[in-house]
Amino acid sequence: MDPRDVVQLALPADSAYLTVLRTATASLAARLDFTLDDIEDLRIAVDEASALLLVAAVPDSALECAFTLLPGAMRVAVSVMSIDGEPPSKDTFSWTVLSALASEVSSSTGPGRQVTIELAKWRGDRPDPGEQPSTRIC
Repeated sequence: MDPRDVVQLALPADSAYLTVLRTATASLAARLDFTLDDIEDLRIAVDEASALLLVAAVPDSALECAFTLLPGAMRVAVSVMSIDGEPPSKDTFSWTVLSALASEVSSSTGPGRQVTIELAKWRGDRPDPGEQPSTRIC
């Protein structure tokens, strides 16, 4: 993967800045020739993932987002330092919506109570035929 195909943003962990993230998501998806419906799904999915994480974000911390651009696909990892270090519950309506909008969704915890939601979206909701399974989020 070419390092130029990874875009990283760091924003204050405050919902007032989610507009910037939504705009960046839509712009990058358009660059990959996603359909308007897929762009909107991805934009809403990234917004939903961010909202799930902001609920437990450490005050005055950063919301970090890394977009990996692949042929016909985008992977997104959204992270915050969390007060409790727990990933969001997968038994909520929000997680169900997120799962319906993205091709794949997962969550993880890292060092220092960092919580990450990773998602992938393929153009047309199908993996590129040349994509190796190891690039998918499990």
